[in-house]
Amino acid sequence: MAGERSGEDIVAEYLGQNPQLAQWVESLRGYCETNKQWLARREFILRNLEAFPTVEPGVPSCSLDRLLSLSMVWANHVFLGCSYPQTVMAKIKDMGEGIVVQDPPVHKTTKEEALAKGKRSATTEGDAESFVKRAKCGPNEPDSRPAGRTSTWAMSQKAGPPPQAPAEHQPFFNRLYKAVAWKLVSAGGFGPNLDHFEILRSCVESCKQTLTCVFVPLKDITGLPAGRTQKEGHVCEIRCQTVYMGTGYGRDEAAARAMASKEALKVFQGRKVTVKICRRRYKGKDVEDLMLLDEQPRSQGFPPALSYPFQDDQLEDSSS
Repeated sequence: MAGERSGEDIVAEYLGQNPQLAQWVESLRGYCETNKQWLARREFILRNLEAFPTVEPGVPSCSLDRLLSLSMVWANHVFLGCSYPQTVMAKIKDMGEGIVVQDPPVHKTTKEEALAKGKRSATTEGDAESFVKRAKCGPNEPDSRPAGRTSTWAMSQKAGPPPQAPAEHQPFFNRLYKAVAWKLVSAGGFGPNLDHFEILRSCVESCKQTLTCVFVPLKDITGLPAGRTQKEGHVCEIRCQTVYMGTGYGRDEAAARAMASKEALKVFQGRKVTVKICRRRYKGKDVEDLMLLDEQPRSQGFPPALSYPFQDDQLEDSSS
C-alpha cells in the first residue's frame, strides 16, 4: 500500500523512543555483518523479544543465547541460502514472518547440487542421531559440522580426520582469530570477569558458523585429573567445525560451558592459532583428533575427548 511505512522505519522510530534498548541491541551486532544483514536481524530480534520473556537487555542468559542463535540461523538462511533441519526451518520462518528484506539475494541450486545436498543431509542426520545417543548437546548450539564431510573422508581408513583437514579448516580459524582479537580489545582485554562464552559465541557467529557444546556428568568421565572423579558436576567440550577448542569443568552445565569457553579463548592470546591433528584419549582408546592450538609448548596432555565426529561408529565397532 502506498505510503505504508517499512519495518525498518518502525524499528528506527521504536528505538528512538527507547535509547537504552537501542544501545543494547547495537551491542549484539556481529563483527562481519553488513548494514543490510544487521538491520534485518535486528528487526528479527526485536519482533521476537516478547516470545522470550526472561530476556533482560544487558543480562546474559540461556534465553538470550537461544534468541540470538535463532536470529543468526534466520539471517544465514535469508542472506546465505543456508538450510537446516525441517523443524528449525519452520520455527525461523514463523519467527521471521512479516519481516521484509529489500532485494534479498537469490540462491540457485542445480539439479546435481540438489541431489548431492540430499545425500549429504541423509548422512548428517544419521551422524546426528548416533551423536545424540552418545552425549547431550546444549539446546542453543546446533551441530556445526560441514555437511557430508564425514561421508567423503576416506571411509575405508581408520577413524580420524584426513591429512588435509587442518589445511581445510585453517582459513576459517584465521578469520575467527581476527574477530576474537577485535572483540577482546573492545572488551578491555582478556580477563576473569568477561562473559567468555558470549564473546566466543558472538565471534563464531559473526564468521557464519556455530559452536557445538557437549555436556557429560563428571562422574561418567574416566581419565580425569586426580581428585575430580568423585566430585559432582559436569564437563563441557566445545568444538567448531569438528575442531576441538576447549574443555571445562563446573558445578552445572552453564559453569562448565563458561570454563570451556575461557580455555578456548586462551588459545587466541598468542600471535596466531593453528589447526593440527593430535593424539588424545576417547573412550579409553588413543585417537587422532582435530585441535586448535597456539604457539605455546604444552607440558601436559590433552583432556580426554567427550565427542568424536570422525567415523565414531567404526571406532566403536572395532572396540566391541
